[in-house]
Amino acid sequence: MKGTLTLRAAIPIAAAASTAGTAALTALYLLCGASWLLSAAITAGTTAYHLLMRLAVGNAVNAVMHNRADCGRAWYRPRPWEEPLYRLLRVRRWKDKLPSYDPAQFSPRDHTLDELAQAMCQSESVHLLCAALSFLPLLAARRLGAFPVFLITSVLASCVDGSFCIMQRYNRPRVLRAAQKQRELQARRTKPSPPGGP
Repeated sequence: MKGTLTLRAAIPIAAAASTAGTAALTALYLLCGASWLLSAAITAGTTAYHLLMRLAVGNAVNAVMHNRADCGRAWYRPRPWEEPLYRLLRVRRWKDKLPSYDPAQFSPRDHTLDELAQAMCQSESVHLLCAALSFLPLLAARRLGAFPVFLITSVLASCVDGSFCIMQRYNRPRVLRAAQKQRELQARRTKPSPPGGP
């Protein structure tokens, strides 16, 4: 919708704001020495890390994959235990409520179903890497303290990325089945009639 702030625009703004906040709070802590300023600076810093890391990972993966992936690779294929897990987690109820960083990449008006499935593979790869890198700030906890802040932000960020991975793995097999049916229908329409046929 025109005039609406998208994630693509909001995340860089939030990353810049949290980075500036980290610098300001750190400066105040060095001047005043108040412990709450250190906690606030660490919170702002970890927030900045999570946002900047996601931007960097997304751009790096896109530079390599360009939304082109082999959906038949073993990693992307669904496992037998996934569907029961998705029913347990009630994925069908909340999957459509998750926002998209770039809705144009998942627009059926602009892309074929096979292209959408490949974009889903790339998105899953991005979120999986981000989920793993979400725990990197824990290395700083030994030096800076405030371990609960690092742990909570890392776990929450990883869970958010995990939910996007689940959404992509839930949707992709359905998109691929629809693409296969579409190809079969197209093949039947273009199949030449036998000699003497109508």
